[in-house]
Amino acid sequence: MLPLPRTQQTFAHALLHSELQVPSAVAERAGPTRERRFAVHRNNVKASLVATLAAKFPVIQRLVGEDFFEATALVFVERHPPRSPVLADYGADLPDFLGTFEPAADLPYLLDVARLEWARHEAFHAADAAASSIASLAALAADDLGSVRLILHPAALVVASPWPIVSIWTTNTLDAEVRRIGPDAPGEIALITRPDQEVFLHLLPQGADRLVTALAEGTPLGEATARVPDGFDLSTALALLFSAGAIAGLYGDPSA
Repeated sequence: MLPLPRTQQTFAHALLHSELQVPSAVAERAGPTRERRFAVHRNNVKASLVATLAAKFPVIQRLVGEDFFEATALVFVERHPPRSPVLADYGADLPDFLGTFEPAADLPYLLDVARLEWARHEAFHAADAAASSIASLAALAADDLGSVRLILHPAALVVASPWPIVSIWTTNTLDAEVRRIGPDAPGEIALITRPDQEVFLHLLPQGADRLVTALAEGTPLGEATARVPDGFDLSTALALLFSAGAIAGLYGDPSA
């Protein structure tokens, strides 16, 4: 008889791997119908995990179809079993998994669409904070703008992609009839925010991801603007960040 912790570990491993039989240490306690009962329990566990993934990645499911998604999710479940009892944490590895999953190799945009969907999930569960108005920035003296640091809202996340991920997500979520997005469509930068209780998706101008990354690192605004490409419209980008609820506060250069 295996020690209880080892028995539990073996049982959990067998649940997610179809080629494994019910562990002998468990079988001794289960009675003559152990294999059938174990198979039912295994199917229920896998079905609940697949349903959990489908709820977090509805656009991915729509893009590939329910059957393909279920088959993919079952492979993912076997290779990436839950590491936490909290199902809200499950699925973080799916985007990277899709990026290396050979049956989906002809759909390279799935990786970044999945990253966007997971970012929406993270934003929904992020800490609460009050969003700041751009009036707080406008109230600063011109000489102080370069040293001010903008504090990102805990739910503000950015996903940059060479694929039109905002357009793909939007038409597969909001449009009554999915519109075709051509192969020549440019890449897009998604801003995900949750200023109150609802998660929103915004399209950022090219180069804005560099600005947001710099701000997230605590870089003063003057230095952050040096990272954006030539011709970047800083005023419009800042107005969008504030109006979307992506900024939770600002403070001056502490070294000043």
